[in-house]
Amino acid sequence: MARAPLLQLSDIALTFGGDPVFSDLDLVVQPGDRVALVGRNGSGKSTLMKVMAGLVEPDSGARVVTPGTGVGYMEQDPGMEGFATLGDYAASALDEGEAYRVEMVAEGLKFDPSRAVSVASGGERRRAALAKLLAEAPGLMLLDEPTNHLDIQAIQWLEDELSSTRAAFVLISHDRAFLNALTRATLWIDRGQVRRQEKGFDAFEAWRDAVWEEEDMQRHKLNRKIKAEARWAVEGISARRKRNQGRVRALGELRKQRSDQIRRQGTAAMALESGPTSGKRVMEARGISKTYGDKVILEPFDLRVQRGDRIAFVGPNGVGKTTLLKMLTGEVAPDSGTVQMGTNLELAVFDQNRAQLEPDKSLWENLTGDPAIGVSGKADQVMVRGAPRHVVGYLKDFLFSEAQARAPVRSLSGGEKARLLLARIMARESNVLVLDEPTNDLDVETLDLLQDLLGDYDGTVLLVSHDRDFLDRVADTTIAMEGDGRATVYAGGWSDYRSQRTARAAEAAPVAKKSANNAPAPKTAPSEGLSFTERHRLEELPAEIARLEAEIAKLEELLMDAELFTREPVKFKKATEALVTRQTRLGAAEEEWLALEEKAAT
Repeated sequence: MARAPLLQLSDIALTFGGDPVFSDLDLVVQPGDRVALVGRNGSGKSTLMKVMAGLVEPDSGARVVTPGTGVGYMEQDPGMEGFATLGDYAASALDEGEAYRVEMVAEGLKFDPSRAVSVASGGERRRAALAKLLAEAPGLMLLDEPTNHLDIQAIQWLEDELSSTRAAFVLISHDRAFLNALTRATLWIDRGQVRRQEKGFDAFEAWRDAVWEEEDMQRHKLNRKIKAEARWAVEGISARRKRNQGRVRALGELRKQRSDQIRRQGTAAMALESGPTSGKRVMEARGISKTYGDKVILEPFDLRVQRGDRIAFVGPNGVGKTTLLKMLTGEVAPDSGTVQMGTNLELAVFDQNRAQLEPDKSLWENLTGDPAIGVSGKADQVMVRGAPRHVVGYLKDFLFSEAQARAPVRSLSGGEKARLLLARIMARESNVLVLDEPTNDLDVETLDLLQDLLGDYDGTVLLVSHDRDFLDRVADTTIAMEGDGRATVYAGGWSDYRSQRTARAAEAAPVAKKSANNAPAPKTAPSEGLSFTERHRLEELPAEIARLEAEIAKLEELLMDAELFTREPVKFKKATEALVTRQTRLGAAEEEWLALEEKAAT
């Protein structure tokens, strides 16, 4: 017997500012769905998710949620008025005594529930909103860019959580590896239409290209038919006094059909040009170190950056990646050691906080007011790699409309702000690009173009990112900072770093630590017989097992209260179910580890 859908949207229409966002939209989310929601920046992904969550009322149509289904939405900019701490906010919808759920999630997402809301950063607020959703565990989760502001370790933890959940979820993300690992279906918003394919994100690009190819073929056939009918209409005048009026009307219908077709949004016409060639040695650090209070950010470290290098900095949030980057570029002085800059350097910087953009000024003002590209005495022109351009024309290269040019920056989406900042730095001639989290919020097509541009760029690239796929495609050297003050240099991108790190650990053959129950904890074995995915899984399983053991210990401690069943039966039931679930997952993880260990040893 077919199960009822969790959520159904029927004949939805929505208009913003006179422009239709959706019309005649139908959508169904079934139990167990794991759906990627994709589309260009500005196509309406977040708006559609808010309609699904019931936070935006459509102009017409119906939203139906099956009785008993909880729908949870991860807010991008959550309102936390009235809450003293992030933990208070995250636990606000839970029954009394269920705060342990927030603590478990907070450990995985690496945020402090006791952090005061008044001093929390935007990233900490986003993690609290994600923790709130995961702790509440609704039947349908709507996640809008959940990996933004998470480091790679937290992203992998979230990936494991979503992999094991029984809840359905709809997911917006720019992280290809995350989407590939989790999704089984894809919703594609394209020019106000929503298409669905029962395949995960890894099949999206082939599907998209096939749809566009079919569109181009139909458009070509229509143009040929219009051309033939128009020739008949003109040539027939001299041969007949009365034309076939039905055929003339049909020609008018064909022309109307062509004018009604919605053209696809083109790819941003981004371009990168390196300025004067820098010296062969771009920068050289000798013995640089940094300490803030009692925290050691960097022990003495040496690095030589050569012209054309693509160097990625990876590690947990707060470990000091941006600080090291700023020491290398001279923005922050090291406590010891020296950094010698090369000759003829032209730096262009993309900062993760978008601090270079003035939110209350328009896009126009943000470009023309930049002294590096604004043309003196010309309020409507910018210098783009040495040549003057009208500001509107240049903004159109980055997919902004003329109307948007006069709008304030604060009205833009996250992806649009990233594109505007790229427009600023790409207008300059440079030979060193410093990119601190450039991938946040960018759509897939723009990410693809950025990767291609960086591949063809003649200069040097210094990159901080938590996007594993992007790191693999761009970096030729990875510097790993893992929180102990050491920065270790590895050849290649993210996958190369993980493989080399595993090999080094195997060669070192460390003594296995004892787990909480005095059983030997899993350790990584040589993995020549494993695929890359299996090697990666083998490396991650020990941390997953340790986390499950810690969660089980907390639940067992809670259930030791002999009065809990009679005092709070609902809480007792939920805690018991959670304990059984985690014990099952622990057993499965241990069996998986043993199987991979045996395979690696063969």
